Amino acid sequence: MDADAIKPLAAAIAIGVGALGPALAIGLLAGKAMEALGRNPEATGPVQQNMILALAFAEAIAIYALVVAIIILFV
Repeated sequence: MDADAIKPLAAAIAIGVGALGPALAIGLLAGKAMEALGRNPEATGPVQQNMILALAFAEAIAIYALVVAIIILFV
């Protein structure tokens, strides 16, 4: 089997598995933030600030997976 034929499959697996963790993390993070805001509405500012920061870190992991998938395809 040719290595060039397997590259698209490897890239698809890389982005699929690489996006699974951040997707779960974002879902859990948003759910817990809404729960915290429901319990203490006065803490909206700090909770929202920390939530957005954590979302950015989780999205960075997904972007790394995308970069790896693109490298697999074109190298």
